[in-house]
Amino acid sequence: MNRIIILIIIIAAAACSSATMKKKKPAPEQKTVINSNVDGKGPGITIELTRGESFYYPLMAVWIEDAEGNYIQTLFVPVSVATGVFKYAKPEKNKWISAPKRTPQILPYWSHKRGVKASDGLYMPEPQNPVADAYSGATPVKGFILNSRADKELPDEFRIMFEINQNWDWNNYWTNNKFPDDENYKMSCQPALVYEARVDLENRQVSYRMKPIGHSHYSGKTGELFPDLSTLTTALNIADSIIVRIK
Repeated sequence: MNRIIILIIIIAAAACSSATMKKKKPAPEQKTVINSNVDGKGPGITIELTRGESFYYPLMAVWIEDAEGNYIQTLFVPVSVATGVFKYAKPEKNKWISAPKRTPQILPYWSHKRGVKASDGLYMPEPQNPVADAYSGATPVKGFILNSRADKELPDEFRIMFEINQNWDWNNYWTNNKFPDDENYKMSCQPALVYEARVDLENRQVSYRMKPIGHSHYSGKTGELFPDLSTLTTALNIADSIIVRIK
């Protein structure tokens, strides 16, 4: 009888322990805080990205457009994109070194919207004509909160745009041999994903959840936006959520 009672107590204790473990939630991620364009004279704009399960050192661009989709200004790009110089760009003496690298496939929707043509005809920034330091910073390696400002007052209606891309994320559609002669495609595979939040200052919301509206050209040859997202898989899980707040 004593053995039965002891066994019941052990089972009950194990059940309580299991229930307690199930109730515990992981602590929220401590996000990196990024500040850009701190001297801007326009509205403050905060973008908070919570990383998804596929987040692994992606590159991104954040910018503003008017209600008709005309480019206004960049809010943030990583310094590697801003300068065209990447940390692991060139193999030398059995190691990778920092060097200029042309990467039209990374963020083609943003780069074509920005509309600044480099000396080689591409729209990505280059070392001799970079994006200003005020709009760039270190590449986020986890979820982040970007605090930025518009350069000047904005129209009552505008869009906050966000493009994100992660290298070498193949899937069953965007395979590594889909375009065997396109070296730029091979470094990208699933193309950059474009998000949008539409803001109306006369009907301001507390926050705006950005929604994916399409993907960019797979190798950056054009600035087209392709609205069909049915072929994208892990690219849709780089970000769990992207929230915009206007101050």
